[in-house]
Amino acid sequence: MSQQLPDVQASSPDVSVGLNRVGVTGVEKLVKLHRLDDRPIVLMATFDVFVDLPGWRKGADMSRNMEVVDEMLEEAVSEPALRVEDVCGDVAERLIDKHEYTTEAEVRMEAEYMIREQTPATDRPTQATADIIASATASNDGTTREEIGCHVVGMTVCPCSQGMSESRARDVLEGLDVDGETIDDFLDEVPQPGHSQRGHATLTVETTGQPPVDLNDLIEVARDSMSARIYNLAKRPDEDHMTFASHSDAKFVEDCVRAMAEGVVETYPNLPETAVVRMEQSNDESIHQHNAHAERVTEFGQLVDEIDGEPSESVTHD
Repeated sequence: MSQQLPDVQASSPDVSVGLNRVGVTGVEKLVKLHRLDDRPIVLMATFDVFVDLPGWRKGADMSRNMEVVDEMLEEAVSEPALRVEDVCGDVAERLIDKHEYTTEAEVRMEAEYMIREQTPATDRPTQATADIIASATASNDGTTREEIGCHVVGMTVCPCSQGMSESRARDVLEGLDVDGETIDDFLDEVPQPGHSQRGHATLTVETTGQPPVDLNDLIEVARDSMSARIYNLAKRPDEDHMTFASHSDAKFVEDCVRAMAEGVVETYPNLPETAVVRMEQSNDESIHQHNAHAERVTEFGQLVDEIDGEPSESVTHD
């Protein structure tokens, strides 16, 4: 007769302090997302899985967490029309069911997502990438909040340096005796140079799952928030298109976040007021050693009020 192994995790800790997150990180799994009338999307996803831990318990059941992740992801491969945030939500809810001592379970997922598109000028097929960000938090009161979003890369141009270039061009043209109306017309048609930056936009929406938030729409909003999109394949006409487009829409890092806010409100007018929107923009500066960053996290209802001209005294979200 074999001896039963002791359940050390269930014993009392030496220090009775509760923990917000205990779990596993960096779990890599293949996830297949089925689509109607199209080929499925296969993702190499990385999961982080957590539960909270009361102060009276020494440890969480790590093997049980892995068991739930494995079980749920195997089901995700076979079930049709599955959204990535639903995968996280199902795993989080199973964690709650399997851990009687837990009041909250959290599952986070990241994966690289391929986008098929055409180059802007030569209309050649190419691909772009976006990082999917998905998560879910399930509580023992039966509620589950899901988050879906993306991280995308684009191009920005600094309006400040562009303004200095425009001032220099105006002085030169005036020195050549070009009349003021012609100078204005020229500068309206030909945007002047400004230092460009590689921009990183992050946009997520957290709701209770209804109405569903389409990942592809979020990617479009995030990519359009910067001065111009960038493409993996670019012939000379495409390079000219991107350069002209970006300098025609120069934006500060703050402008990009506000463009995301406007895009979310226009794209998802029926989001619940309590949906949490997270918008971040970071620009890799080309003429400085530092980078620029701006962000906003707020509930959708407050965002709508501000865009409609009713600014709130507070822009924070706990």
